[in-house]
This record gives sequence, C-alpha cells and structure tokens, in this order.
Amino acid sequence: MKKNVLRELLQEGKPTLGTHVITPWPGMVEVIGQSRAFDYIEYVGEYSPFNLELLDNFGRAVELFPEMSSMMKVEEQTRGFIATRAIDAGIQNVLFTDCRSAEDVRDCIRLVRPETPEAGGNHGAGMRRNVGYVSYAGSEDWVQAMNNVVIAVMIEKKGAMENLEEILEVEGVDMVQFGPVDYSISIGKPGQGRSPEVQKAHEKMIDLALKKGVHPRVEIAGFEQAKPFIDKGVRHFCIGWDLTVIFAWCLKQGKGMKEMMGAMDLRA
Repeated sequence: MKKNVLRELLQEGKPTLGTHVITPWPGMVEVIGQSRAFDYIEYVGEYSPFNLELLDNFGRAVELFPEMSSMMKVEEQTRGFIATRAIDAGIQNVLFTDCRSAEDVRDCIRLVRPETPEAGGNHGAGMRRNVGYVSYAGSEDWVQAMNNVVIAVMIEKKGAMENLEEILEVEGVDMVQFGPVDYSISIGKPGQGRSPEVQKAHEKMIDLALKKGVHPRVEIAGFEQAKPFIDKGVRHFCIGWDLTVIFAWCLKQGKGMKEMMGAMDLRA
C-alpha cells in the first residue's frame, strides 16, 4: 500500500503544502505531480461532480508520484459514503465540512477509522483499489493505513466556533481550517468573509489550535499571502484552485488582447 506522505510529514513535525483541484481530470493530477512542488493534492469534491470510477482514476494518478499524497474535501450529506469510497479509491486523507459540534467531529472520525476494538471506527474491509482489490483487504497493513488517514475539519459554522475548544480536544483531529464564507453566513452576515469580525474569529481559531497542539491549516490564493500566518506559527497551507487560476488568466489575457485589438481598430 502507498505510504501516506502527508501523515509522515506531520509525524516528523515538518510543514506541508497542498493545492486544490476542482476539475477531477487525472491529467491535471499528473501535471501538478510533475511540478514536484506539492506534498499533496486536495480534490475539492464538495464543489465538483464525480463518480466512483473517477475517484479510482484520481487515486491511480496520484500514485504515479511516490512523494505526493492526496486529500478529498467531503460535503456534509452522505459524508460517510463519500469519505470511505474516496479512501478506498486511494485518496488517503479527508477534509470534513459543516461540523458544528465535537460529536459531529467524532462521527466523522468513526467513519474513517477501522472497526477494531482499539480504533473504535466504522470502516470495514472492502475489495477496492487501495488494497489491490484482493491483496490487502482487511490486513494489518490496511488497518494501519486507516489509522494513518489524516483527518482535517472545517471550522466554518457558528456552532463550530462556539464549541471550538471541545472540538480541538477530540482525539483524532489532525488539522483544522477556518471557512470565512460559510462562517459569515452562519452568523447572519453573508458576504462579509473578509470583515474584521470574521477575520478575528479566524485568528482565534489559529491561536487556540496552536495552543491545543492541533495543526491549523490556511487556504491562500498565492504565496504572497502566507507571511502573516507563518509569523503566527502556521506551518500548513493549501494554495490556489485550478478554476480560479484559469479564471484570472482569462480575465487578464482577454482584457489585454481586447485592448490591443481595440487600438488596432483605431489605427485602421
């Protein structure tokens, strides 16, 4: 079974860097992998259409790069089905959305961990691609791999912030990440994700996570945004989204070309 690079880096106390993809084409995974720039790719399944065969192919593509791992962002509804099928497809780590309480987080962890007396999870063995279909199903290696799944949790709801200290004390939470857009909605201030009030909540989450020994992860659009968080002690980032990169390129290049072509019309 493929080593979980993200888990190893966390255990070694090293910083980690991921990037997001919303387009689930395996070729996109290969292009990112060939850059050798990232420790893992997060497939943002919450915002993307997918099927089970696609998850298998995504997992296969990641395995072309031994020094890169993967993560899937899993939406609230049917989270158990999606999380286990993603893991069993070879996507090794999970980011859970929409938790509001410590018990919600415990439920997410149980979905991932193996159903052993020690782990207390719900995840059973299956003849799926992460175990070679027939090679490692239900083996000790599989149990260890399920215990090594990195579990990240979005702190993006009013309830999650209110219960933050209890959530951070849940055994098995490896990372937390603030979600300013959903948080602003949940406090009755939609569209104010960049407001001082919401950013103050973000800082509170980071500070408390560091105090409790849970890794805060921060999403940024570019490396230029990282320094203030690094100065606070953040060591884990996920940078950029494929769709926003393409959108920004289209705006810049399209506008530039149209201005040049407009100037051509004026000279004609």
